[in-house]
Amino acid sequence: MLYAFLCCHDEAIVNSWTKEEDDAVLAKRARVTDKLAARGKLGPAVRLMPTTAATTVRMGREPVVLDGPFAETKEALLGFYLIDCDSLEEAINVAQEIGRDEKVVFEIRPVKVFVSKGKAS
Repeated sequence: MLYAFLCCHDEAIVNSWTKEEDDAVLAKRARVTDKLAARGKLGPAVRLMPTTAATTVRMGREPVVLDGPFAETKEALLGFYLIDCDSLEEAINVAQEIGRDEKVVFEIRPVKVFVSKGKAS
């Protein structure tokens, strides 16, 4: 089963990290994600640009396009991993390994792929 690991964190804190601090966090996570990649379990992993770069499209009778940010909490979705796990229990264990010693929140959701390599499934 493919799971999305939605990474939520305080955007102000993450954006205040020096390059060295950011590199250290990513290197620590790579100790886990490199092993997943070697087993063919790791899909795309991305960091989203700041919420100030966001555009929101609200659908209704007439679509409304708004400039962001509209996060209502300090924690914002800052990126995600796609990881193939055999069970939810494995996914929880992976999240705990990736986020060890960090103040990060992972929301884990099973994923249904609708489009793969430009083709609808």
